[in-house]
Amino acid sequence: MGENIDENIIVSRETICTVAPKMILEEVRTLPNNPGVYQYFNSKEEIIYIGKAKDLRKRVSSYFTKTHEHPKLQVLVKSIAYIKYIVVPSEADALLLENNLIKQYQPRYNIMLKDDKTYPYICISNEEFPRVFKTRKVLHDGSEYFGPYSSVSALNYLLEVTHKVFPIRTCKFPMTANGIENNKYKVCLKYHIHLCNGVCQKYEIRDEYLQNLENIRQIVKGNAVEIQKMILCQIRNYSDKLEFEHALDLKRKYDLLENFISKTIIANTVVENTDVFGYDQTENAAFVSILRVAKGAIIQGLNVEYKKQIDEAKEDILAYAILNLREKFNSKSKEIIVPFELEFPINNVKITIPVRGDRKKLLNLAQQNVTQYKIDKLKQSEKLNPDQRAMQLLKEIQIKLNLEKPPMRIEIFDNSNIAGSNAVAVCIVYLRGKPSKRDYRKYIIKTVEGVDDYASMREVVRRRYNRVIAENAQLPDLIIADGGAGHMTAIRQVIEGELNLQIPIAGLAKKENHRTNEILIGFPPQVVGLKPTDFLFHFFMSMQDEVHRFAIKFHRQKRSKSQVKSELDAIKGIGKETKNKLLIHYKSFKRLKNTNYEELLSLIGSSRAKIIFEYFHKKMLN
Repeated sequence: MGENIDENIIVSRETICTVAPKMILEEVRTLPNNPGVYQYFNSKEEIIYIGKAKDLRKRVSSYFTKTHEHPKLQVLVKSIAYIKYIVVPSEADALLLENNLIKQYQPRYNIMLKDDKTYPYICISNEEFPRVFKTRKVLHDGSEYFGPYSSVSALNYLLEVTHKVFPIRTCKFPMTANGIENNKYKVCLKYHIHLCNGVCQKYEIRDEYLQNLENIRQIVKGNAVEIQKMILCQIRNYSDKLEFEHALDLKRKYDLLENFISKTIIANTVVENTDVFGYDQTENAAFVSILRVAKGAIIQGLNVEYKKQIDEAKEDILAYAILNLREKFNSKSKEIIVPFELEFPINNVKITIPVRGDRKKLLNLAQQNVTQYKIDKLKQSEKLNPDQRAMQLLKEIQIKLNLEKPPMRIEIFDNSNIAGSNAVAVCIVYLRGKPSKRDYRKYIIKTVEGVDDYASMREVVRRRYNRVIAENAQLPDLIIADGGAGHMTAIRQVIEGELNLQIPIAGLAKKENHRTNEILIGFPPQVVGLKPTDFLFHFFMSMQDEVHRFAIKFHRQKRSKSQVKSELDAIKGIGKETKNKLLIHYKSFKRLKNTNYEELLSLIGSSRAKIIFEYFHKKMLN
């Protein structure tokens, strides 16, 4: 924000208290009940954490009198050797002082800005004939900088429009009035294509050049509507003077600005000089979005990620981010829009939590931006470190299903039949959270007559794990049945009752449309507390979809082969070897029936091809 610390805060440094390690608890009880900032030091006299408080005694004592679940917070408390604190006049001053001290000392356990990407700025150079250009370096050279901009394409579009409407120079010559007088410069291609007015050859005087520069400055600041009104006034003046050529040229510039404004203004122009903040978070990171609005138009926007250290409250993280981002943008806006209440006020700023209207639309847009930014970051993190993401998923399954260890190998079973015919079953395997298709297995049910899903499940599980034991292969860490409690019991009867194995068994209970309804675990089966919107719920759904797909595909293949085989049995003159060759080649009755004579001829010879071709065609004619 750029504000200076209040003089009262400087005076309050006299109230600094250093606490000896063995006397921390006693000294904490003597802390004042005033707003302030506290600093934790380790035994090496390094500042390891800086925090703010409405009530210093109450806030600091909470670190030593409560049980903390977050591991880093436990480590922090154990590392505290002594404490210093600073009393300030108000809560707003506490927020400001904390922000300045964190920037100065960057303690280990405070949130850290994770995204160190260098964002682009617009620079208006400090020259006699200034230029306007994009840069990623902010120098203390007297130039003006506007930004940062998170979207390079949006910045390029802004520069393109401003240079077309007000064509100032883009060349990098250190241009001076003296150099122009001495004819040191020549016009370039930009002049001939009307993207520069040729100030280097005095085709444009310096005052006109600086006026164009000021107009660009106003557009960059978000005052494009005012510039558009000025151009409209000039158009009318030229029209009144019957100077239609000049009026037409200005009309073109007016239309360029009109198109630009239509893409940037999203709210009523009464929403002026406002900063809008969106917030989202994960367990280990916080994401903050800022949209800077001037006269209803978004003039700048940025998304940042903060790395959490000790599970800070979202109100504290957002307040800290607001100060940082406003300082980064050099924002003096008197209003900020936020998604939830902040614990600490901000000096000279109105904080709004809108529920309707244009401000609510802006807040929704900021929330959409930050949520998408979070999703992109998570996807990027997963691509860069898929093993870490997979282990996190498996640990979540371990916790939710109360397993002894993460299920590195999961095997899922499903049956498929139609009225008891062509009954089949499949087993699919997930290794480290990913399908391992080379380990998928298909089973034709051999011992079960009619429709009996439970008996079919027992047969397949028995065959599967008898072979695994015989081959001394790897047993799964979790078995899942594509079905409810009955299928789980069938598996348990074999796993525990016959094979004496101890493997956790889960079930994917289904609705009528074969969609996952609930996840079951244990005996008697208990429903796992997962919402349909949870990522883990969707992961189990994807497992069910995969095993169902594989089972249906196998069943269709077997049914089609059975149909072909039974039809071939009715054709006289076709032996077992020919039948097998046709089954392997065509796989389905439809493909065999629709084949042509030439293809049959090349596959099985003329005499047998003639018999089969005539059989199917006579049948079709009949």
